Amino acid sequence: QVQLRESGGGLVPAGGSLSLSCAASGGISDSYAIAWFRQAPGKEREFVAAIVNLRGWIYFRTYYGDSMKGRITASRDNAKNTLYLQMNSLRPEDTAVYYCAAQATVGIPTRAYDYEYWGQGTQVTVSS
Repeated sequence: QVQLRESGGGLVPAGGSLSLSCAASGGISDSYAIAWFRQAPGKEREFVAAIVNLRGWIYFRTYYGDSMKGRITASRDNAKNTLYLQMNSLRPEDTAVYYCAAQATVGIPTRAYDYEYWGQGTQVTVSS
């Protein structure tokens, strides 16, 4: 059973930076797509970033959502089965619970519905 555990959330002032980690276990392999989503109170879950394996294990493609593009960098350490999200120039509207998700064969990487495995989430709060 795939398990995901996020860490690194917290309180940060506007303009600050934060780095999130997602540790995966339970049989996950390099071929899995791993992604970040976020959900603010009263809003739908929103796509943030995903790293998807293409053409076997040689090539990975990174996708970014529009809301944070240019301010974030997603990376993946396959040896550690860990996904990272570096967030810079944070804004109060970035306040949300950030979730890690994984899927063996993902249909549409930006769609939450396509991911079967989810972490519990980590809270990110950006103060103004």
